[in-house]
Amino acid sequence: MEYVYAALILNESGEEINEDNLTDVLDAAGVDVEESRVKALVAALEDVDIDEAVSEAAAAPAAAAGGAAAAGAAADEGDDDDEEVEETSDVPDTTDEDDDEDEEADGEGLGELFG
Repeated sequence: MEYVYAALILNESGEEINEDNLTDVLDAAGVDVEESRVKALVAALEDVDIDEAVSEAAAAPAAAAGGAAAAGAAADEGDDDDEEVEETSDVPDTTDEDDDEDEEADGEGLGELFG
């Protein structure tokens, strides 16, 4: 994570994300720098708009929370009879397994992005 944080610091300060700058930030933080990890991260971030990736990542949890709130509101609009709510609800039945797959899919791009 230190490597990713260092890249984010460089990006936020407007500095170029290259091997030398990344190594300097990590050294200043007291991290034992592995040159291969620095090279891999710099290569992985070469064509990435970090600001866009961060804003997309920040929007994903908000979108998920908004969907859950809408589902709860739809369920509240039905009658108190549980059977009728289940029959008239437009909310699909999901399982924990489906949620795990969605969470994995949401994070795939960022995992590859930041190593």
